Amino acid sequence: MRWLVAAASAAVIISSTLGAASTLDIYFIDVEGGQSTLIVTPAGESLLVDAGFPGDGTFSSKPGDPQRARDARRIAGVAKAAGLSAIDYLLVTHFHADHDGGVVELSKLLPIRTFIDHGNINPETELNVKGSMAMLVAYAAVRAKAQRAEPKAGERLPLKGVDAVVVSTGGTTLTRPIAAAPATPGCAPAARPAQEPYENPRSTGFVMQYGRFRFLDVGDLTGQPLFSLTCPASLVGSVDVYLVAHHGGADASDAATFAAFRPRVAVLNNGAMKGGDPEMFEALRHAAGIEDVWQLHRSEKPDAANFDDERIANLSESTAHSIKLSAREDGSFQVTNGRTGQTKTYAAR
Repeated sequence: MRWLVAAASAAVIISSTLGAASTLDIYFIDVEGGQSTLIVTPAGESLLVDAGFPGDGTFSSKPGDPQRARDARRIAGVAKAAGLSAIDYLLVTHFHADHDGGVVELSKLLPIRTFIDHGNINPETELNVKGSMAMLVAYAAVRAKAQRAEPKAGERLPLKGVDAVVVSTGGTTLTRPIAAAPATPGCAPAARPAQEPYENPRSTGFVMQYGRFRFLDVGDLTGQPLFSLTCPASLVGSVDVYLVAHHGGADASDAATFAAFRPRVAVLNNGAMKGGDPEMFEALRHAAGIEDVWQLHRSEKPDAANFDDERIANLSESTAHSIKLSAREDGSFQVTNGRTGQTKTYAAR
């Protein structure tokens, strides 16, 4: 826990924004089916969760000129619009190039002060996702120049004004509930297999609470660890907003997951042909209590039953609009579609 104290002390001195706000702001950035989620706390601290792809945006791309890097430039643009001059904390959920790939280039556009991750990968990761080790080596070279934290499940991230608890990391999860929840209906006898079994189930996930508002991001967590968080009862409890695991992939579509987390709003960080699987749309349409589903992209996969266009930030790959969420301490929040500028407000539950 020593790193928590040190990181928190540093944040008091060099927070990258000025003053405090009355909202917790979350920006879901379009990185074409990877993840990059920028969180700005009411205290003005920034937490970036993942940094998308390197270079021109594929698993085989290499880090290059940051001024030409698709995802790093998009992230830096959103950060600038949010009033940031640096990233206080970068949390890398896991070591695949659609999550850690943009870090090298982003670090040349914005200072990154503290890195949070689960340390390393297993050699088997290369069997399914080629290039993961090389990308980790490049990432680790940047990480070595800054502060670093490797929290365990159940530990809190050093953010002021919010309560952020790590719920999964390195293949481990919470072992006891952090919020009261009844038994989860519809639990299967065993976990649905993870599509990528080596690194996705090791994703570092967290639940963040600001007053009565709760947000859950578990990266690409799938397989037994996701099952362990949800069955036979939810170890996380209910949340207001859930960034759906694994970009809305089929292996994260177990109905019991949504019964356990009970989100009011689900967000898909999918791309046109990445994530957003038909099985996920089917699960979301039948999940009790979900008021809305917001998508970063219209899914072009066959049989994908997309939600209404007004809930989709990008109707094609020709644009790169974000989705912004602003939450208040009373539990109310609003979501804005960057493509249309339209905002929907959700009253406190």
